Amino acid sequence: MAVNAKKVAVYVVVVFVAYVIITDPQKAADYVLIGFQGISDAAKALGDFATWVADGGK
Repeated sequence: MAVNAKKVAVYVVVVFVAYVIITDPQKAADYVLIGFQGISDAAKALGDFATWVADGGK
């Protein structure tokens, strides 16, 4: 049962993404930019934390 629910959820997400891309490509590009910015910020935060730990937590 859980596998079927997962398949349905993935299908719904794919259909929604296709709908957004087709109906408003500019907004879809903005969403992608926001996503990559979030990933970049998270990677920078992890790097800052690793540097802090390597410096002895000072």
